Amino acid sequence: MSPRRVLGVTAGPVLVMALLGCGGSTLPTVPTTGSGASSSPPQSAALTASPTPTPPPAAPSGPATVTVLSTTDVVTGLATPWGLAFLPDARALVTLRDSGRIMLVDHPGHAIQLTGPGADQLARTVRHVGESGLLGIAVSPGFATDHTVFVYLTRADGNAVMSLQLIDDRLVSLSEVFAGIPSADHHDGGRLAFGPDGFLYVTTGDAGVTSRSQDPNSLGGKILRITAAGAPAPGNPTPGSPVWTLGHRNVEGIGWAADGRMFASEFGQNTWDELNLIAPGGNYGWPVVEGNGDGGGRFVRPLAWWPTDSASPSGLAVTAEGVYLAALKGERLWRVPLLPDGVGAPQALLVGTLGRLRTVVPAPDGSLWLVTNNTDGRGTPRAGDDRIVRLVVG
Repeated sequence: MSPRRVLGVTAGPVLVMALLGCGGSTLPTVPTTGSGASSSPPQSAALTASPTPTPPPAAPSGPATVTVLSTTDVVTGLATPWGLAFLPDARALVTLRDSGRIMLVDHPGHAIQLTGPGADQLARTVRHVGESGLLGIAVSPGFATDHTVFVYLTRADGNAVMSLQLIDDRLVSLSEVFAGIPSADHHDGGRLAFGPDGFLYVTTGDAGVTSRSQDPNSLGGKILRITAAGAPAPGNPTPGSPVWTLGHRNVEGIGWAADGRMFASEFGQNTWDELNLIAPGGNYGWPVVEGNGDGGGRFVRPLAWWPTDSASPSGLAVTAEGVYLAALKGERLWRVPLLPDGVGAPQALLVGTLGRLRTVVPAPDGSLWLVTNNTDGRGTPRAGDDRIVRLVVG
């Protein structure tokens, strides 16, 4: 049975960020060289929120800046792509938001639309209005035996997580996993990812009703943690509830570092976008605070925050050396270096080069795959848009 209820900004390129750490860690100087480096120094802020995540001592660490070595088109001509996930054989699945279809990238330069009864049922189920439709996608950790992929979509009764069987490159079935998530033509969340613990994490938006984010009995404005069957995962902060964290406006990116730290990107309203360190049970403040604020210790303060014109971050990827955020309105890729006791000063890459960026995913070969979103109704399409681009940094 699928659960229906929980039981129980216009500015210049200014950047502000807080570092996690012990013994009064200080912020490094923002680099003034490198691709798209910020010209304004960040301001430090103590992390006083409760609960306070404590990274383990053995943590990944990256350089202050990286250099773009190459960008190569993988596939062009996609219509409003949104989510991307790799299969075990290194082929990729890409969701098309508006049409409710899934593409299979089987080799560079070639993508085919998946067919089968499950594909047809999926397209009939998806209801696209504004920013809603077929959004995130995740591949089961046991795909080799269960042949299952998961998608986040908008349907007539709200947002839901569904599963599909992918057999011989055909989608043969569609099943409901988890439903009852509020939907609207904006703020739908939509990112799916399996965590290191094997459970499925689901990001939701407030769907335009800000009070949902602070309401523990609403699924809106949350990060959820569920089993592959759709039940609240064991070990959640409130037993029997799928809620992992609350107080979000619209999270569309999540990822994990090798040491277990979980990160999430957050759309602000008119002023600040955020990069957050996610702690179970944490309250991230929306709509009470936006950007640098902890509400007198009630909320988790973000690691970094940007003016919305410089970011509007959707997808997020974590590598061995940094956290990468795909910026829509900012039309760039933000990189935040990983440090053993927190994060370093952000660096802007590909500023204006590819337009709006919706998704960034680590590829099996060590590169990053970027998904553009210039055909989503808010961008200016260029020849070949939308596209998937392979990025190599060093």
